[in-house]
Amino acid sequence: MSADLPATADVIVVGAGIVGCAAAYELAIAGAGRVLVLDRLGGAGEGSTGACAGGFRHQFTSEVNIRLSQASTPMITGFSQTHGIAVDVVQDGYLFLVRGAAAWAAAQEVVAFQRSLGVPVETLAPPEAAVLIPGLTLEGLDGATFCPIDGIADPAGLTQGYVTIARRAGATFAFGTDVEELVAGGRVWGVRTASGEISTGAVVLATGAWSAGLATTAGVPLPIEPVPRTIVTTGPFPGAPARRTLVIDAASSFYFHREGGGILMGMAGADVPSTNLQVDVSWVADELLPQAAAVFPPILDAGLASSWAGLYEMTPDRHPVIGPAAPGLWVAAGFSGHGFQHGPIAGKLLAEMIVEGAARTVDVGALAVDRFARGTLLEEGRVV
Repeated sequence: MSADLPATADVIVVGAGIVGCAAAYELAIAGAGRVLVLDRLGGAGEGSTGACAGGFRHQFTSEVNIRLSQASTPMITGFSQTHGIAVDVVQDGYLFLVRGAAAWAAAQEVVAFQRSLGVPVETLAPPEAAVLIPGLTLEGLDGATFCPIDGIADPAGLTQGYVTIARRAGATFAFGTDVEELVAGGRVWGVRTASGEISTGAVVLATGAWSAGLATTAGVPLPIEPVPRTIVTTGPFPGAPARRTLVIDAASSFYFHREGGGILMGMAGADVPSTNLQVDVSWVADELLPQAAAVFPPILDAGLASSWAGLYEMTPDRHPVIGPAAPGLWVAAGFSGHGFQHGPIAGKLLAEMIVEGAARTVDVGALAVDRFARGTLLEEGRVV
């Protein structure tokens, strides 16, 4: 065993993205004992968390996703005040653009459902949407939905913040440590790295798109597939929005928000499972940019600044797995694009399950891994 790694830990968290770092902190303050976080990369948040757009929202169509947002958002927006660590957070809302009479009627039903759960979502006529974001194409737009408490946070800042407070609480981190497999025999009781085995009472699997492969080493099936998504930023241009509202064209899934003097944008593509993170420049040119110009014509005056790809961790029903997957193994993965915003509450729920024996803050029974075998899949109509 390497001198840098202990032979044992009370809880091992595999993965140092937002979910794993939040779990480390929550476990440490809950009295879980010696918490060790392992990640194959050189620092926290260098995987999918670092590649995400940083949005958080309440405008979902499933109750469990809304409840997760209602619990997680205050943890994000109140992080700086609670922990004394500055994190850039802006609540300029999410604006969903809806085109077509049937789609608008359905959207209003969703709004009624969201309001019934306490979400302060508004419906806007096209001219009202244009007041929020001047320059939007109003042709064919039937209406928009807007939630003012949705927003954007800095993924790197929040993740590093969790590393800091987790360390303060006694958790330790070992970066550049690749977990090759889970060690199981009757239960999952440890992990194997290139430096040797580390035994533990509980393993938390928070490795995003890589979770299925690791779970398989313990004989645990996880229906999570990696799907690359591309993000593009522009340089400054005269028509860039003044607000940092995250705008989503519901029909195409194209989204954008102000980033510096330009915008950050993305869109679903073919969504073919892969771990290839090379940006498809032809897709950007032939599909993303034309859609961007159709939704927000002022972008035609912008020049491209940067692009990168990250991995979505997709489940068949586009909801995560949060909870026990086998004796000694706990999973928080498969968020399908919602991991950053639900990471803080997922970490807290894992700590409640491991230390107290059950989730207390949010009922996540519907997110159990056995739902796939039982055929009781959930539905989410707002996957972006």
